[in-house]
Parts: sequence; C-alpha cells; structure tokens
Amino acid sequence: MNSKNKVALVTGASSGIGEAIAQRLFTAGYKVYGTSRRGGVSKNEFEMLPLDVTSDTSIVSAVSDLIRLEGRIDLLINNAGFGTAAAGAEESSIEQAKAIFETNFFGVVRMTKAVVPHMRRRGSGRIINISSVLGFLPMPYGALYCASKHAVEGYSESLDHELRTHGIRVSTIEPAYTRTQFLTSAIAADTPMAEYESVRTHVDAVTKELFAESDDPTVVAEAVLQAATAEHPKLRYTAGKQAKVLSLLRAFAPASAVDAGIRKKLRLHLLPTK
Repeated sequence: MNSKNKVALVTGASSGIGEAIAQRLFTAGYKVYGTSRRGGVSKNEFEMLPLDVTSDTSIVSAVSDLIRLEGRIDLLINNAGFGTAAAGAEESSIEQAKAIFETNFFGVVRMTKAVVPHMRRRGSGRIINISSVLGFLPMPYGALYCASKHAVEGYSESLDHELRTHGIRVSTIEPAYTRTQFLTSAIAADTPMAEYESVRTHVDAVTKELFAESDDPTVVAEAVLQAATAEHPKLRYTAGKQAKVLSLLRAFAPASAVDAGIRKKLRLHLLPTK
C-alpha cells in the first residue's frame, strides 16, 4: 500500500504511542491527522483534530470534517485508550468497568462504524487497532484492562473477515511494556479493599521497574507502518522482541509454563499465601 497521498487518522495522538505513530506515518509520506479530546495546535508536523472516542457526536463531527477536507480516509489507527493501576478485579465498580470498555473497546467500535462506510465506497482501506500482549495473555491485577484488549482482538479478527471482500483489511498491533506515561495516567480502582492493599503495592512496584526498561514507542510505530504498507497484511503484528517471545510462548508452550512465567515475572511467587 503506497503511502503517497494517503490520508491517515490516528486517535489518541497527543502523546506516547499515538504521537509516535502519527509522526512515523507523516515521515513515511502520509497526510496525517491526529486526534485528542482537546484538539488544538499540534506541536508536531501533523495536524490535530478534537475528537472524543466516547462521544458519537464528536466522532461524526471529526470524521465529517476530515472527509470535507480530504475527501477520503485511507488508514484508521485506533489508538486512544487508557490503562488501569494494579488492583483486584473486585475492586472496580461496574461503572468503572463500563468506563474502561467505553474508551478502550467501544471507542474502537464507534470509530470503525464512522470510517468504514467511506472506505467501503472507495473499495479500499486499512484499519489498525492498537491492542497489547494483554490481548492474548492474562494480567493478574489488571483484569479489566486485559479484558478490554481481549475484546479488541476478537472484534478485529471478525471484522477483518467481514471487510476484506470490500477491499479493507484489519490488523492489530500487540506491544509489550512500552515507555510512555501509561502508569502516570492509569486510573486507580474506585472501590479499593484492604485485602488487596499489599499485593497492589507489590505489583505496582514491579510494573514500574518493567516499564523503566521497556521499548520506546517508536518500536510500536514501526510495526504500525509495516502493517499499513504490507501488500498482504497479517492480522496480528507484535511490536518488539519481548512481545514476539510472549506470542510464541502463548502459541507453543504448555499452559502451565505460561502461567508460571507470568507469576514469576510479577514475582507473585514471593508473596505469602494463605
């Protein structure tokens, strides 16, 4: 897929992975429009539009404006989302669980529904959804975030089957830990329980260490460019060596070994048990 004169729309592009993706696509020749809830003047070379992925009205307005400006959207990158701080699954209310899915999953659905009709009329397009290794692996004390990424994976795979007869392909990008403001902006559980306080503190400390030695967002951006320009795109692209290893382990290692490895990585085996 030649990038020259192609129009790309990247959600959540004000910082971190989204910003790196938008900038890499721009340098590759795409006409790039990033989005954030506030919009405003971009500090980068690509333009920014105001867009809230939790609002149908905001999405329709932004997509309509872009179609008026450019007449087309060739590439949609669904990146907008947020993380959760370490917590037991029962420490989040149903309202908080809905809020996580509202952005991380339903935001992808809303953007797709808004953009696909324009791609379908042209008979071509690419949709790339930023998932995570947590889209195929469990994350102890991160159940709701993990569930939202599993949902993105299942949606994307079904969608790719449906849209390829219209000339549209769908891929997911699966990074591992990536050096962003993920932990700074992660939301804490809204109904914390004393029973989880010590493990919460423990997992938070371990994940801070893992993020400190993680990949730069440009690693994810390169995977996105690969998916966007491949003549025959794959459904899934891992981003970085750690993500690739985890994908291979999930596919070929015994489930018990994967389970033990996850617990060892988070040092859960060091915690006292009852």
